[in-house]
Amino acid sequence: MTGAAIYDLSGKRVFVAGHRGMVGSAVVRRLASENCTVLFADRHEVDLTKEEPTIRWLEANRPEVVVHAAAKVGGIAANNNFPVDFLCDNLAIELNVLRASHAVGVRRLLFLGSSCIYPKHAKQPISEDELLNGPLEPTNEWYAIAKIAGLKMCQAYRRQFGDDFFSAMPTNLYGRGDNYHPDHSHVPAALIRRFHEAKLAQAPTVTVWGTGTPLREFLNVDDFADACVFLLKHYSSDLPINVGSGDELSIADFAATVADVVGYRGKLVFDTSRPDGTPRKLLDSSRLRALGWRPSIPLRGGLATAYADFLKGYGRHLEVSATR
Repeated sequence: MTGAAIYDLSGKRVFVAGHRGMVGSAVVRRLASENCTVLFADRHEVDLTKEEPTIRWLEANRPEVVVHAAAKVGGIAANNNFPVDFLCDNLAIELNVLRASHAVGVRRLLFLGSSCIYPKHAKQPISEDELLNGPLEPTNEWYAIAKIAGLKMCQAYRRQFGDDFFSAMPTNLYGRGDNYHPDHSHVPAALIRRFHEAKLAQAPTVTVWGTGTPLREFLNVDDFADACVFLLKHYSSDLPINVGSGDELSIADFAATVADVVGYRGKLVFDTSRPDGTPRKLLDSSRLRALGWRPSIPLRGGLATAYADFLKGYGRHLEVSATR
């Protein structure tokens, strides 16, 4: 049962930072059913890595609510190859958006983090209390450190100034508007593209990185956007809150499901010389469940929607990295 809302979005001006990314665009879609004014800015209007343009834009537009979905993102290869970009760009974006939001009197700010903030060998399922309890997964530590800093910035602004800034940590996301770059995409998008191309080429095999044994949890981005709006209405705390599906499966099983949805009938080959990443990553989303929110999109149906989106060309196929 959902408790009473603590904040009303009706009539509010809501700025979605990173509106062109997978998460940001999903949040914009979800906010369309709320009685609020959605604000967003393209990169040619404001570069969020720069302090002065960011604060000028927020001063001119005066949002009352901010959803911070802007980030430089990418898969394992991108994190390994561009550590400075992932660390410095994300730190700059976070600092500028939070500092400007405080300066213009934003009433509520939701900062979107990542499950990679938790230790590589965190206790499973991973509760919010596992933060900073051990070493990070080396393949994405630069991005993770930046996200931890953003979370801590929210806590600091709340503690020092009483700002209602808080954080949500999503599990692995997939869905409409994903980045399908062949080298810099996340697992779901990479597999959709790879299996699609293999189907067209009638390739007998498709290679999947790693052993296929790591366990992962996947959540459709439109479910996550719904959770974001729910949290804007129902949550206020200095504690981050996890957002997951509650279901996990191996990478091998996930790859087989994607292949089936795409219609690829060849053989899957696992390249064990490639890194697996964290062996298991299942979020404990019990705090969110206790508030009354649950996901509604099943994995196979969500993947079918994502593949249809890919075929229509609505995903981002050429970007090295993008806001998400």
